[in-house]
Amino acid sequence: MTDADTIRRQLTAVGSATLTTQLMKRNLKNQFIQGVRPMNQPGRNLVGPATTLRYIPAREDLDVMEVFEDPNHPQRKAVETVPPGNVLVMDCRGDASAASAGGILMTRMMVRGAAGLVTDGGLRDCGDIQDMDWPVYAKAPSAPANLAKHHAVDIDVPIGCGEVPIYPGDWLVGDFDGVVVIPQEIVAEVAADAFAQHWFEEWVMAEVKAGASIVGLYPPNEATRARYAAWQQAQEK
Repeated sequence: MTDADTIRRQLTAVGSATLTTQLMKRNLKNQFIQGVRPMNQPGRNLVGPATTLRYIPAREDLDVMEVFEDPNHPQRKAVETVPPGNVLVMDCRGDASAASAGGILMTRMMVRGAAGLVTDGGLRDCGDIQDMDWPVYAKAPSAPANLAKHHAVDIDVPIGCGEVPIYPGDWLVGDFDGVVVIPQEIVAEVAADAFAQHWFEEWVMAEVKAGASIVGLYPPNEATRARYAAWQQAQEK
């Protein structure tokens, strides 16, 4: 198993709340994308490194429907080149008054093996999107074509999405709460620590359901840590 496989396996098991805790321990407090929500419920987390697409405001003389005939149009090119396993992340300046993509483009990315899509803009065809078995996050449904408000300019450059800086290759994890961004330089350690935190909190939840007080349990004191370590050893036998 490669390092990327291990990271993906660990991140798939954990949630955005656990990851934001781990990031806060590293003094990273602005890693949760604001104003973006899940547009469907595919039954699994969104997990993968970022491929980025940057939009600027549209200009009427440039953003006409004919631009989509060019296969090198940045939006079309991003859809056709996002690597399998990657998440396409769109910087729409938080403007959901026009769609940044729609059902056909997302289906194409899904079929190509992309891990999902995140945009701080709008999406059209949301009735179809809600039935897709593929993670999609956006600010809101929006029917107007992207050219009404957005001009696609760059692929794989640093962007802002929901007020979070995202560099190509940063990892994204999305669940029902939303999407968190993990800098690629620390993703392996964050994934490992979050994975350990996840299983500890699963054990804590079982203790609380059985009637235990959170005092000395969450956060744990030394006695709790010793009891958890003994439980872990018993599970490994």
